[in-house]
Amino acid sequence: MQAALLPDRGVVKVAGEDARRFLNGLATNDMDKVAPGRARFAALLTPQGKIIVDFIVAEAEPDDGGALFLDCPRALAATLAEKLNFYRLRAKITVEDLSEALGVMAVWDGAALSEDGLSYPDPRHAALGTRSIMPPHMVADAADALGATLTDAAAYEAHRIALGIPRGGMDFAYGDTFPHEADMDQLAGVDFEKGCYVGQEVVSRVEHRATARSRVVPIAYDDFAPIPGLAVVAGDKPVGMIGSAANGRGLALLRLDRVADAQSAGTPLTAGGIVLRVVRPDWATFAWPGETQAAS
Repeated sequence: MQAALLPDRGVVKVAGEDARRFLNGLATNDMDKVAPGRARFAALLTPQGKIIVDFIVAEAEPDDGGALFLDCPRALAATLAEKLNFYRLRAKITVEDLSEALGVMAVWDGAALSEDGLSYPDPRHAALGTRSIMPPHMVADAADALGATLTDAAAYEAHRIALGIPRGGMDFAYGDTFPHEADMDQLAGVDFEKGCYVGQEVVSRVEHRATARSRVVPIAYDDFAPIPGLAVVAGDKPVGMIGSAANGRGLALLRLDRVADAQSAGTPLTAGGIVLRVVRPDWATFAWPGETQAAS
């Protein structure tokens, strides 16, 4: 079992009697399905349906105040708090950016829930393990109590990349990516049965028309890792862009139709001269390049 403090993660607290209803009107997932020990992955979108910021919503036990805590990118925590306050109007809530006081610990490879802090299974993929919101100085003791080896965030990044789970700011650009392109529909980040939220019409249209031509997908490579941001090409035709990479695996935002055309023509995908192979992840239910329909 391994554990690591994730320095790229921040925490925003939303409290008050209207907290759940308020977030439900903004986020892509159903906040009524959030409970202590049962977190949900979600995002705040622009009216045009593009991701402003994604986050994991966890709820504290009633004895601990019962507030909702948003495990979000540290670099966007202040922006998230600002956006929530902008939408607050007369809602009986308080919004606080607690990123200076609280951090996020990830536990994987035999993950267990920590008794320290606010702990919850990662809702995106079971193999990502569990997460705990706590003051950073508590992480070493919390890992020791679990019998986990405390390692660095790079080890967690390699684990995430091997599973093919996208990370905003690395594998897709905030403000310029739709939820389907970031695989949020595949990773339990969108509830298509819930009520209205900002950007819902666009997301629903993409879902019902199956028009997500581009997606972040896992790739494999040999030898040197391609540099993030490099263009992926098939011959001289642009196909997408490289995201994060580690230990022979990576992620790339690709046009799936162009990948399928390249496969049919026997044209390799490359980035900076490095040959890439697309690798189907275990969570993918959309039509993979070369297939005619989604997997059942």
